[in-house]
Amino acid sequence: MSNFPFLSVLTVAPLVGALVVALLPRRRPELAKQVAFVWSLLVLVLAVVMWIAFKAGGDRFQFRESYAWIPNWGVNFTFAADGIALVMLMLIAVLVPLVILASWHDAESSKRSVPVYFALLLILECTMIGVFAAADVFLFYVFFEVMLVPMYFLIGSYGGHQRQYAAVKFFLYSLVGGLFMLAAVIGLWVVGGKTFDWQALSQVDISTGTERWLFLGFFVAFAIKAPFFPFHTWLPDAGGAAPAGAAALLVGVLDKVGTFGILRYCLPLFPDAAKWFAPWALALGLIGIIYAALLAVGQNDLKRLVSYTSIAHFGFIGVGIFAFTTQAGTGAVLYMVNHGLATGLLFLVVGMLIARRGSALISDFGGAGKLVPVLAGVLFFAGLASLALPGTAPFISEFLVLIGTFTVNKPVAVIATVGIILAAAYVLWMVQRTTQGTLNPALTEVDGMRRDLNLREKVVVAPLIALIVLLGFYPKPVTDVINPAVQATMDDIGRTDPAPSVDIGVQEASR
Repeated sequence: MSNFPFLSVLTVAPLVGALVVALLPRRRPELAKQVAFVWSLLVLVLAVVMWIAFKAGGDRFQFRESYAWIPNWGVNFTFAADGIALVMLMLIAVLVPLVILASWHDAESSKRSVPVYFALLLILECTMIGVFAAADVFLFYVFFEVMLVPMYFLIGSYGGHQRQYAAVKFFLYSLVGGLFMLAAVIGLWVVGGKTFDWQALSQVDISTGTERWLFLGFFVAFAIKAPFFPFHTWLPDAGGAAPAGAAALLVGVLDKVGTFGILRYCLPLFPDAAKWFAPWALALGLIGIIYAALLAVGQNDLKRLVSYTSIAHFGFIGVGIFAFTTQAGTGAVLYMVNHGLATGLLFLVVGMLIARRGSALISDFGGAGKLVPVLAGVLFFAGLASLALPGTAPFISEFLVLIGTFTVNKPVAVIATVGIILAAAYVLWMVQRTTQGTLNPALTEVDGMRRDLNLREKVVVAPLIALIVLLGFYPKPVTDVINPAVQATMDDIGRTDPAPSVDIGVQEASR
């Protein structure tokens, strides 16, 4: 099992599936959906086998593969996964089949090619897996940029109102960030002995000034992708215009490339620069938590509201990363996973509600729970998970981030807790205005609002609800995988806590 090329097969498999789906005739849309769904399940099975084969107490990077690509430049197809990458790969493998199932009728409503839509989802899965599995800096950059293409077409061709504006804005923001990274990648290749191999570059001694400039090049690209304040403005537009399934992947996985990149590249490769920039990064995280939460409170568009909540959550992840403690770092990585589950569920449920009403405006709802009680209940649960209610998975993440930050920087942790209060405000107000209170008479005239969750939709939400509850009470299977990688990352930069105490933090949070 250890010799099986898990990562290369996992990366290529969705691309092969996309080609198969794209070649299917447009007159048979149901076949395209079925093939795409079954193919994504095969990828999930392979990811589960890889999870079982991973040794939590073994080498930091496992399943390493390397194939020559451009020898003159020192570029290779090198794949490897540590615990941080592994949990993100599992998140992708879990979300994509559910998104495909949830998006069963999305392409038909846009009156565009159904096979192309589902092929784009599989291509997106390929690029997302590749970006987390890459252990060569140049290969990572290639996947980082190519990942924009399928999402651009998903938004621009299959999205809603102002989809073309949102798609172009998303593409331009990410492309500008990619240019900063490209300059830094070239600079790193020059000072690193003309190699792109991550392990070799992590041993290079770089001068202080050069290190800070290279760090900044990577950080700007990752801050835009995450997104951190003030690089966040593309997300509400993209999330609001994208189909619900694509939006779930956008905020559930694509955004995590930014925070993953900081953990994988900015901290280990430029440790001194990371410490020097840390106060600024913490400030950006805190501003994002408060500012985005306040904007979320004032939103009348459901999808834009969820997008702003994601910006606030990424502020917590940023704080956890730059606190430089094992507890906060593990909390940040766990937050990346749990946010993908909770916000992915929230986006999918909001998409189901919008599809029934034919509108994303909160003011067009009111008392919808009287017509679709099960859907309203799932929306309420997803909202509670998003605000990190104890007993749900995001609570464990938030607790670890705050307690890990409090031990080394009390003012930052105290200010960040304000975001918890604001989260309760925007989530509960959203639920109250959409599904609770007096029934809006206009809803009774909409045929879709008389249909509660069907079997397909229940199959979509049930696994996410189960995972959110399970990880809310028993996160140990995930933290055991994350812990060694986070500790190694903190050792690279010089941890600020005297010893790892993540297990204690998890036990306290679980209580």
